[in-house]
Amino acid sequence: MCGICGIIDKRGHPVALAEIKAMSDRVRHRGPDDEGHFVHQALALGHRRLSILDLSSAGHQPMQRDRYVMVYNGEVYNYLELRRELEAAGHLFHTATDTEVVLASYQRWGQSCVQHFNGMWSFIILDLDRQLLFCSRDRFGVKPLYYYDGSDRFFLASEIKQLLAEMPHRRANVGKLVDYLVLGLEEYDAGTFFEDVHQVPGGHNLIYDLIHHTCHIVPYYEMNIRSEWSEWPLDQAIDRYRAELERAVTIRLRSDVRVGTCLSGGLDSSSVAALAAPVYRQQNGSRFLAITAQSLDPRNDETSFAGLLAKQEQLDWHVISPGAEQFRSVLDKVIAIQEEPFGSPSIILQYYVMKAAADLGCPVLLDGQGGDETLLGYERYYPAYLLSLKWHAAFAAFLRSTRHSKLNNLRLLAYLFYFPNARIRLNRFVRNNRILRESSLQAVNRDFAFRLANSYKNIIQLQELEIRHTQLPHLLKYEDRNSMHHSIETRLPFVDYQLVELSLSLQHAFKIREGWTKYILRRAMENRLPHELAWRKTKVGFEAPMSLWLQDRAFFKNDIAASQLLRQLLKPSYLQRFDEMKDLRLVWKLINIAKWENILQVESPSR
Repeated sequence: MCGICGIIDKRGHPVALAEIKAMSDRVRHRGPDDEGHFVHQALALGHRRLSILDLSSAGHQPMQRDRYVMVYNGEVYNYLELRRELEAAGHLFHTATDTEVVLASYQRWGQSCVQHFNGMWSFIILDLDRQLLFCSRDRFGVKPLYYYDGSDRFFLASEIKQLLAEMPHRRANVGKLVDYLVLGLEEYDAGTFFEDVHQVPGGHNLIYDLIHHTCHIVPYYEMNIRSEWSEWPLDQAIDRYRAELERAVTIRLRSDVRVGTCLSGGLDSSSVAALAAPVYRQQNGSRFLAITAQSLDPRNDETSFAGLLAKQEQLDWHVISPGAEQFRSVLDKVIAIQEEPFGSPSIILQYYVMKAAADLGCPVLLDGQGGDETLLGYERYYPAYLLSLKWHAAFAAFLRSTRHSKLNNLRLLAYLFYFPNARIRLNRFVRNNRILRESSLQAVNRDFAFRLANSYKNIIQLQELEIRHTQLPHLLKYEDRNSMHHSIETRLPFVDYQLVELSLSLQHAFKIREGWTKYILRRAMENRLPHELAWRKTKVGFEAPMSLWLQDRAFFKNDIAASQLLRQLLKPSYLQRFDEMKDLRLVWKLINIAKWENILQVESPSR
């Protein structure tokens, strides 16, 4: 993993080396091992390197081959296979890096090179022959790529903080703030919480014409749903799914440094650890490292489940237990790291997991992000599944669904009426957010709210929306910022695009069956996981003990009182009753906005 950036002066004025160096230095944490810069007239590229493959100086960037120059952030896991294919076509290689493979792929296949990659990436390629920048972000947006289009200059960066220093204003995007407060949405479009900062969406390329100074965002990826895979019988589907998951895990163990894993105790992270541990032991002759964040609230603590797997696989297991004092001590730092408001204090737990990995000298971690979105793992997906069935099958499935989940019949019925109904959902959102001014509520993205509700009538549409716009994107953003702040690279087997396409193509009844969510994963892993873990009914999620961490409201009162943004968004009478608010998620969001505004010096749009 690395940090990249670029500057284009539209007026043709030379870009100074000091300018691009300052921009890349703002993300030194993303690449503490090396730095490099390329300046060519009115254009400059910058790079900070975290060495994972080929630790020698041969991997230095920017990397140049003929008339192409590249800065690259990511890992293309199938680089060995691509290298052999390119060598057979006559390409010569001088390093053992995947960077050189990516650049050679562009030489051979042009902009379609990204179709050959299996991995995560964001990169900038300067094509001097065609006088353009070819920039790309991986299929699901695991690695970030932001841009700011100013009047005289165009900037590209791995993190927003690199751009803020180049902007005349740091104005808040009020629409994003309202949707964050009311709908709980953050990453549903290419915008950010800053008015003038945008991101290249996952699965898109950015093409910048250096002659005419025009910029185009072009999609290159649509998920390939294979209807013939939905015809497989259950046993065949289980065997194929297990094989694909094993491949996705194994290929992500390719590294010239130590690899470990995040282990929450949930089904997804436990499956990854169970598959990775024996392979890693065989390859490296040492125990596989795993890190678990323990919640001090017993209602959402999964440490006992993680312990079952740690014992079975003889993991080098480390447990951390951040308390309220640790939460308060790093809160401001994590808000600065994340750069935008985030949904839950659980991100603080994740911060401590990444810190532990850095302290233990493990620069690569596997993680289980993506399993829920691809295999219908959340209980709120039950309504979409039931609606996909004929009425008599739906009635029988309804009765069975409560046997193997936390839901009772009444709650499941409420889910069935609530999630697919946009008007009911919007009315509830508005009712729960009476603290907002009427002008703020008018800014709610009602069109997207209706789109989300309507997607419950088609499971594939719901999953694509969750994977591309709602649930998965913000989880990927949180993980990228927390991991890279500690110079840690995280790898996500469940987000392997081939595994994602397989998961979505399989019969829905293999994902939710007899009330069991992620049924096919449970079956695929039932002989590899402790029974209590593979067939546990409760899903906790990676949750922080909010009731404990947010108990002392006085600690946050000054931030709330000083916030210009909250005064603009909220009714004064409600803002004064901050101490009395019962909704902890809303309390957290208000704290997050107020601190974000202060720490990043965000301006109100009205100024």
